Order: sequence, then structure tokens, then C-alpha cells
Amino acid sequence: MTEPSHLTATRESYDTVAETYAEFVKPRFGEDVLGRALLGAFVELTRGVGPVLDAGCGPGQVTAHLAGLGASVLGVDLSPRMVGIARREHPDLRFEVGSMTALDQPDGAFGGVLAWSSTMHLPPAELPGVLAGFHRVLAPGGHLLMGFHVGDEHLAPETAYGGHPVSYEWWLRRPDDVAALLEEVGFGVAAQVVVAGEKRPHAYLLGRRA
Repeated sequence: MTEPSHLTATRESYDTVAETYAEFVKPRFGEDVLGRALLGAFVELTRGVGPVLDAGCGPGQVTAHLAGLGASVLGVDLSPRMVGIARREHPDLRFEVGSMTALDQPDGAFGGVLAWSSTMHLPPAELPGVLAGFHRVLAPGGHLLMGFHVGDEHLAPETAYGGHPVSYEWWLRRPDDVAALLEEVGFGVAAQVVVAGEKRPHAYLLGRRA
């Protein structure tokens, strides 16, 4: 089966920028006080339900933060170079190469799924299927926490993270639209938070599988 072009572009782009990206996100995650507070609440909600899947884990800094809060966590990312960095930086944690568009984890295997700024490269037509996949791998009572930039734009940058060439596309989304999609695939929306950002607002949505 031929891989969709957007997956190839995203993988190749993040393989190209991997080392620079890993250094770029470290200080920004450290400064994200509200985001880290939400991650703490997320770990509390998933405790006793099951392990956590960090879908689109990148270089693993958020995966490691979840583990530091006591979560049993698996990081999955499309980019082999990102996974290589994550394994290098956090050798005691589990990381796998994989796509959130075709999760091969069993039904109901996780108490939580985290999609932390990792769904923006999905074309709109593919987002409902990915959300349904998140719902499938969650146990009853499990939670999904999503973070994403707010807007209506469709971006196609040519360079990123220090001028490296990239070919991915980037879709900004409205929180109410994403909340509606979550409900369509079976989630109850437990919380919706929108905060100001340096360039554009950032949204966090918490969904629960009944």
C-alpha cells in the first residue's frame, strides 16, 4: 500500500530537523507552566486506569515528564530520528516508531492518550479517523489530552527550526470544531482551555471515554 504523501513529508521533515527541534523545545516546555499543570492533572486522571500513550512524542521530553509524575508511558513517533533522540536521551523509557494514523496497540490498552501539539500535520479529513483510533485504544474511563494551535489557517512552510528545509503542511484548528469531532467518535469533552501564545492562541482539550 502506498503511504499518503502527507505522512512521507512529515516524517522526512522531522528527520531533517530532529536535532535542532529537540534543542528548540526544551526551554519552551520548561516555561509552559500551565501546560505542565494540565499534564499533572492528566496523569492523576489516568492513574489506576492504565498506562499512557504519548502519540507523536518527538524527542521524548514530555514522555519523560509524564514518567517523572509516575505514569507508565509509551512514546510513539513517525520520525525514526526523533525516536532515536528520545531513546538516547531517555534510555530507561519505551519509544517506538509508528503512526497515529494506524495505531497497532490493542483495544482498551491505555488509561490515557496524549496528543501534545502532534496532530497539526493531519489533513482535516484524516483527523476524525485518528481520534477514533485514540478512542479505540483507551480503556473505559480513560482520558485523551490534546494540545494544538488555534486558528483557521492552512500553512505550508518551506523552512523551520533554524532554516532547515521542510515539506510538511500545518492545519490550525478551532477548539469547538475539535470538541465536536471528539463527541462524534464517542468522547465526552471534560475540559476545554484556550490560552494566549507568542504568535497565536493554544488550546487544550480533555476528552473521556465513557
